[in-house]
Order: sequence, then structure tokens, then C-alpha cells
Amino acid sequence: MASQHTTQFSYRSQKELTVWSGHPDYKPIKGFEKPETATRTFQYSKHGHAYAYATNESVKVFDASTLNQRCEIKHENIVDLWFSPQGSYLATWERPKKLEDGSGSRNLVIWDTKTGEQIASFSQKQLNNWNFQWTDDEKFCARMVTGEIQFWESKNVGKSVWARLKLEGVAKFSLSPGKAPAVAVFIPERKGAPAIVRMYSIPNFNQALSNKTFYKADSVQMFWNDLGTNLLVLTQTDVDKTGKSYYGETNLYYLAVAGNFDCRVPLDKEGAVHDVTWGPDSKEFVVVYGSMPAKTTLFDHRANAIFTFGIDPRNYVRYNPQGAIVAVAGFGNLNGTIDLWDRKTLKKINTFQAPNASHCEWSPCGRYIMTATLTPRLRVDNGFKMWHHSGSLIYEESVDELFQVGWRPEPASQFPAMRSPSPPPKPIKVNAGNKTASAAPKSTGAYRPPHLRGTVAGTTTLSQREAALSGRGPSVGGQRKVPGAPAGKNGKNNNAANGGALTTSTTDTMTPEEKQKKIRNLEKKLRQIAEIRDKQSRGQKLDAAQLQKLTVEASVMREIAALREQL
Repeated sequence: MASQHTTQFSYRSQKELTVWSGHPDYKPIKGFEKPETATRTFQYSKHGHAYAYATNESVKVFDASTLNQRCEIKHENIVDLWFSPQGSYLATWERPKKLEDGSGSRNLVIWDTKTGEQIASFSQKQLNNWNFQWTDDEKFCARMVTGEIQFWESKNVGKSVWARLKLEGVAKFSLSPGKAPAVAVFIPERKGAPAIVRMYSIPNFNQALSNKTFYKADSVQMFWNDLGTNLLVLTQTDVDKTGKSYYGETNLYYLAVAGNFDCRVPLDKEGAVHDVTWGPDSKEFVVVYGSMPAKTTLFDHRANAIFTFGIDPRNYVRYNPQGAIVAVAGFGNLNGTIDLWDRKTLKKINTFQAPNASHCEWSPCGRYIMTATLTPRLRVDNGFKMWHHSGSLIYEESVDELFQVGWRPEPASQFPAMRSPSPPPKPIKVNAGNKTASAAPKSTGAYRPPHLRGTVAGTTTLSQREAALSGRGPSVGGQRKVPGAPAGKNGKNNNAANGGALTTSTTDTMTPEEKQKKIRNLEKKLRQIAEIRDKQSRGQKLDAAQLQKLTVEASVMREIAALREQL
């Protein structure tokens, strides 16, 4: 339907779901029949073989290259879905129900995407995409239950368990990509013992390949390089006991699967880790860290700092798929500045502004960056923009109530080698609707630290990678939400009425202990608002009280900041 080297992307709005071709067409692909009813989500498989969307009535699965329908799964009320890496299997999740005998419904279902046949089902209370995963070759799959990770050969999933990795207290696991799959597991601190991340070869579970212990880890995020040979572990605490930060403490650790090297990544600026990404060659990574303005540093395969991109208000970093250009950006309340760096020369190519962006993603060809303003992050000026890798805006499309947008993943080898950088093409269409070029960017709320961000299916937070993301993990196909999205809830006595200002008379009489307690309560409210935003983004209808709670996020953040300044 489209030439081999034409990119593809999809977007979902309140009114429609559609699939478009990328540069130079930027138009709907003929032959794709849009659903007549509202859609809840869409998803590409990790390597771009398959595409699917869900409505209230069913799920339709397509071959992504031709957009020919593979199957229709007649199953109602599916909330989320994710593919195996090659797109051969599809997992769907619906809200659990209590059966007459008191047991839970089998609400996590695995399907064959070629036939639409159900091949396994499980009971799973929480929507957690890390809880069912496949190896990259799809030979094995796994899920976590209390005290163990269960493995199957994918062709026999749901039948007798093929192998078990039993670990008391295990709270998270991640299967590696690559040709020699490994599994990483996280066991939190308990009874004074440190937290642990271990890696095992599948299915040789008698002895760990690598083992790292550390304190200050209530939760972790795991970031594999593409070869599956090394793992970055971002540890997070709910509260920073030193009182220096209102969003907890973070640390970054590096582990080699071979077990011959591990370390704490040396970050020389105090403050949170805002983002981290591996280079496509799996031999280096970049971290954005420290109190604002943050520092962005390039590290080699042994976690040695080899270059700094500077100290600026930034909280997002991503290589293009070919590894030729690095985008370092500041989103959330950081005004959308994007710096493009030539990786070979380590010189800055350009700086431009993408204000109010809540999604940012390189095209598979590595030549274009898509930014988008999505609802419910911002309900006005929704739409997407395409930027050339030199920093020039070449296309813009306004889309009312845009919920989701993302590229179809494709191998970099599908596209001709690129010069770095090449001259930009002439703009195809820059249609700003009612916006004016000189309009000042509007603030869209405070920056969200990683552990307080509400997560949306397919978004990569410091995450899908994957993202990313897992079966779809922190982010599938490299899609990833930019920092600064959803946030918290306020209680009865909120500050909305006075514009969110924290009156001095209210806090001057409070003791430091009372202020700390107040801060903890406000942080809890932020997490609750994040949950409400998550429900809203999944299409759930909110009542008036929930909608009201969403309006006070900024005032709660200001109140926390003011209290911190007084301590």
C-alpha cells in the first residue's frame, strides 16, 4: 500500500482512529477502514509487524505493512492490549470481576493474532504490562505470581508450567531483548535486608549471572540495551529522608549480564534522575539528572562519563534510531526546548521550541521528530508536528481532542543511510489553525518526577521502553511519553479558590514536623490525581468530583514547593 521506505504512523482522537503515511505524503493511507465507533487504544508490535485497536465491542488485528486485517477478536470491554515482539500473540486485559464462587475472573487473555483464537487466560487484578512478557524470539513467555516467575514455551502457554524461578518477595521482573534471553528480577528491601536485582539465564535458575544489592529502593525501573547484554536500574524512594527533595531519591546502577561488571553510575549533580536512554549500538547511554537546571551526560560501556551536553532545564533525551543524532529536551513546565546534537562530532546542530508537547518520538528513518500535544494533558491546541532532523518544522496538523499518536516501528536497515545532518526539505504544510506564530507558549503544569507520573498504556514514562514500556513494557516500539504529564489530587481544603497561593499566615505557625506531614499528605494527593488522570486517559468517565480534583494540581505543587522553601 505504501512504498517500502515510507514511514507510517497512527493517531487516535475523540472522533476517529486513522493510519497515515509519513514523509513526504502526510495523509491517510487508502484502504484502511476506520472504525465506526470510538476506540480505547491502538498498538503496534515492538518490531512493527502487527497493528491492533480496541473498541468497546472487539479488537481488530492487522498486518502493519499492508493493513490487511488478520483477525477480529469479539471480546467486549477490553481496557488495554499489548503484543509479543514479533506480533504473533496479543495479550488483552479487562477489569476483573468477582465470580459466584468468590474467585476472580480470568481477565488477562492471550490470543493468536493470525486466527483470533484464545490460547490462554489468567486472573490478574492489576493492569501491569510488566506482568506478561515474551522473549524477543517469542520462544518463551513469562508472568509473575506471588513468590515466583512462571515460564512457558509460547506455543504451550497456559498449559503446564515449563520452568519456575522461585524468589520470596519478588516484586518485578523483566525479560531481556537479544539472542540469549535473560531475566532480571527485583526484590525490595525487607526486614533490614537490602533490595536486590538479580539476573538469570533462561532457564538456568540455579545460579544468578549477576547480583546487585542496594538500599534506598522502594521501586525500580529497568532499562535494557538492545543487545540484552547490559541493564540500567533506576532505583526510587517514595520520600527523600534528607528533606532535599519533595519527590523522593533516585539512584542509577549499571549491571552486565555476564556478571563481570557492575557499579553505581557516577552522577555528579545532586538531584533526581529525569531520563535515561541507551544508544542504538548498546555501547553507551545518556542520563539527564540533577536539580534544575539539569545536567545531561554521555557515558561509555563501563559507565565512564565521556561528554556533557551542558547544564540546562532539560528532562528528556533520545537518540534517533541510527544513533547519529541525540535530542535533549525540556518538557512539562520547561517550555519544550529541544536541542539536537550530532553524535559523531558532539556539536550542537540546532535548538528549537515545541511548547506544550506531551509526546516526542523519532521516526524510524531517523530523519524526523514527531511532537504532539495530547488530551487530557492539554485540551486546547491538540495536534502533532513533524520536525526535520536539522530542527526545521515541515508539517503540522491540528486534531481536536487527540488522545494518542505513534510511529510504526521499523528496522533502521529499511532506510537509506543518512547524512548528519542533511538539508531540510521545504515545509509541506504548516497549518496552525487559530494559533499564531507569535503566541506565547502557555504553561501546562509543573514538572512531574518519575515516580509520581501517571502512566498510560504504551507510554513509555522513564519507562515502555518501552518502554517501553515488558511485553509492551515501559514502551513498545520505542514510543514514549515525555516528562511532565499527569499528576495529583487535592482534598477538601484546596487552594483553588485563592489561585493556589500558599498564604504565609497559614504556614508560619506550623512546626517543621507539621510542615513535613503536610508535604507528605500533599504528595499523596498528587499520586491520587495521577490515578484519576490515568482513568481519564483510558476513556473512563469521571464524575464531577474527580474532574474538580484534576483542576488543582498546579496549586498543590506550588504549595509543596513553598513549604519546602520554608524548611
